[in-house]
Amino acid sequence: MPTIIVIGGGPAGTFAAISAKKQNPAADVILLTQEHCEPYEKPPLSKAVLLGQAAPTDALIAGPGGVASHGVVLETRAEGMAIERAAATVVLRDGRRLHYDTLVIATGSSPRQIPQLPLGAPGVHYLRTESDARHLRQELRSGQSLLVIGGGLIGLEVAAAAATFGVRVTVIEVAPRILARVCDEQTSAAVHRAHARHGVDIRVATTIASTELQPDGRIAAITGTGDRLTADFVVVGTGSKPDDALAAAAGLAVDDGIIVDGQCQTSDPRIFAAGDAVRFPGPEGLLRLENWRHAQDQGMVAGKNAAGATDTYLTVPSFWSEQYDLYIQGVGWPARSATQVHRPLGGDSMLVFDVSDGRLVYAMGINAQRDLAAARRLIERRVPVDPGALADPGQAMTAMLKRG
Repeated sequence: MPTIIVIGGGPAGTFAAISAKKQNPAADVILLTQEHCEPYEKPPLSKAVLLGQAAPTDALIAGPGGVASHGVVLETRAEGMAIERAAATVVLRDGRRLHYDTLVIATGSSPRQIPQLPLGAPGVHYLRTESDARHLRQELRSGQSLLVIGGGLIGLEVAAAAATFGVRVTVIEVAPRILARVCDEQTSAAVHRAHARHGVDIRVATTIASTELQPDGRIAAITGTGDRLTADFVVVGTGSKPDDALAAAAGLAVDDGIIVDGQCQTSDPRIFAAGDAVRFPGPEGLLRLENWRHAQDQGMVAGKNAAGATDTYLTVPSFWSEQYDLYIQGVGWPARSATQVHRPLGGDSMLVFDVSDGRLVYAMGINAQRDLAAARRLIERRVPVDPGALADPGQAMTAMLKRG
């Protein structure tokens, strides 16, 4: 029986392991995770878990029965230290050597640290694991002021949770506006207004020059313009970098992520990779994505192919974020040459579309779940669209699907 080892207990690794076992039930599939527990969903960490509305164990990736219910062997606290390709062996930190016939690397990503606020410094938090979320929630319950570095999705989700707890929040963003990488100016402004209504002080086009730990344990941050901001604790949400060191040390092709082809195969035909750590062929060349849907879908393809299939990874990426009563979603591939079309919905709801060559390529909205579900199908089916109809809230999105 072949042995398939999957390194990484996030969504990419978990779905890779389950899909490999489903593709070849006779295979021995082993999932290695550095954490102490069953793989869990991470999006709730900056939302419901911080608010105390859920625990990580409430949302196990593999379902209530865990990965074992799918016939997968789970090894917890199992950190891969080396991949010996000639011997087809994974070396673990505890000294064990596990043989594989095929291997899937799904090592994910790690936080991009900033020198002034390193990981492990007193009062400094980087939110990546359930342990991080647990410690941060304790701070939210006892602290009175929070400084968030980064006006992206994670930083703003933490800011929203903290403001809900009554914590005084300041957000520092180096770009001219929040969410600059994921949405247009109108959507960004709507989210900014929501935070302002909840008392969050957002400072854009602002950098941190230095920080000082105060005698009382608080942290003072001095901005590039000389302003001094003091808070009980700090959350850094400045993005992530791929955890590709294990692959690089094994001699696999790496360039800001593990390079894979359309079948999720690395430069070694016996090794596949998926998730945040991977660069794969996209519409405009190699790229790296960081979102749950991508990790799930690519993990499934990598796992199936490691077990003998020859599937190609084709995806319409998407993401979501929950902040206060705003449900923010995006779907598709933004195109630099696209024409933007806005669809007024009233209140805090809104929709914006990117149209290129007569087809919808990207859509983003706030509190517009039904329309965005239709938008996904329009993108996937490459249905020709009328920009005027997209801009008219009186014309149902679902009716446009009939053209396809």
